[in-house]
Amino acid sequence: MNRPSRIDFIDNLKIFLSLTVIAHHAGQPYGGSDGFWYVKDQLMPANLGPFFGVNAGFNMSLYFLISAFFIPVVFQKRGGAAYLKDRLRRLGIPLLVGFFVMIPFMMFFYYNHFRGYETMSFFDYYLKIYFGLSGEPSDWTGPSWPDLNFGHLWFIEHLLIYSVLYVLWKQIVKKGIIREGKIQFTASHASILSLVFLAAIATFIIRIWYPIDHWIGLFGFVQTELAHIPQYVTFVILGIGAAKNGWIRNIPKQVGKTWFGIGCILAILRFAGVVHSTDGGMSGASLFYSFYETILCFGLGIGLLELFNRKLNISSSFSKKLAGNTFTVYIIHMPVLMVLQYCLIKVPLSGYIKFGIVFVLGTILGHLISFFVIRRINFLSILFTGVDIPKKTIKQTV
Repeated sequence: MNRPSRIDFIDNLKIFLSLTVIAHHAGQPYGGSDGFWYVKDQLMPANLGPFFGVNAGFNMSLYFLISAFFIPVVFQKRGGAAYLKDRLRRLGIPLLVGFFVMIPFMMFFYYNHFRGYETMSFFDYYLKIYFGLSGEPSDWTGPSWPDLNFGHLWFIEHLLIYSVLYVLWKQIVKKGIIREGKIQFTASHASILSLVFLAAIATFIIRIWYPIDHWIGLFGFVQTELAHIPQYVTFVILGIGAAKNGWIRNIPKQVGKTWFGIGCILAILRFAGVVHSTDGGMSGASLFYSFYETILCFGLGIGLLELFNRKLNISSSFSKKLAGNTFTVYIIHMPVLMVLQYCLIKVPLSGYIKFGIVFVLGTILGHLISFFVIRRINFLSILFTGVDIPKKTIKQTV
């Protein structure tokens, strides 16, 4: 199961997925999303709903897959205790910094500028509203009480949980309590269709009670949108399996092209208005959309893996720098985007144009801050990446 420390096509896929995450959040204020956002700008709204729907249908699932791919690799290299310590440092420190510092400042900004309440100091907000020590106001507008949350760092929280669960699983297997089976997945049409069916049915059932964009604190602390959990968990398992049998490097060309074509056609149908999203519920529309989104997820997921392996398994010094930035950029991109979005509120431009401006500038600024600031100052590197500034190229472990 030994793998090189970097795999070029996975690096390039990480860069691409990082761009989809930035784009998804860059467009939030401008129309098409019914969810919560930190900045409100409906001066000249745009219809970005189809983009959000397609993007959410595959990008985080694929992000989970390529992240999970490295869980067994690093575990085997380091061993259980050292691996767990590494994950707690690498993922836990940025998660705590986000929860106790970065997210409170973002929510404080939203509270004072867009909630309509009397402004307050950060210290008062932090204690009374973020942690809810003053009790819930009778006219509270939500989205939840109190304001404390992990924000976009829910993904980091889930990665940490999956890493811990993997260590626990290996300990159970080691003690002989359970015999470890092998993940026999191969990228054939039959295997993919089987997983699509199972994941789609599970998605439909969960969405009867937990619709899209309905977030809960699972077990009181795991920030979760249950509506997409079947897809996420399936792709995590596939990623772990890929580390053991290498299936993501052996996807038949015809299989990859076929599923990528299916995914693209489904995306086009969504953009053309032929397919409309359904949040959930016990209905035929919800059943249809659960299958539609799951097929889209597997189509673009399998297709992009094969395409990047076949066409983009290359690297340059520039692409390596971008790939090395992706984790930090994920952590910091939200406040960067918020500043840009707020600066453009009163600018009389179409929401589509603002979306493009925020996406391009947010991407550039995120990478510049990551490379020239955070990854150059050891204290900041520890806070936002969980590691000391490396003397050698950062190994691909997330």
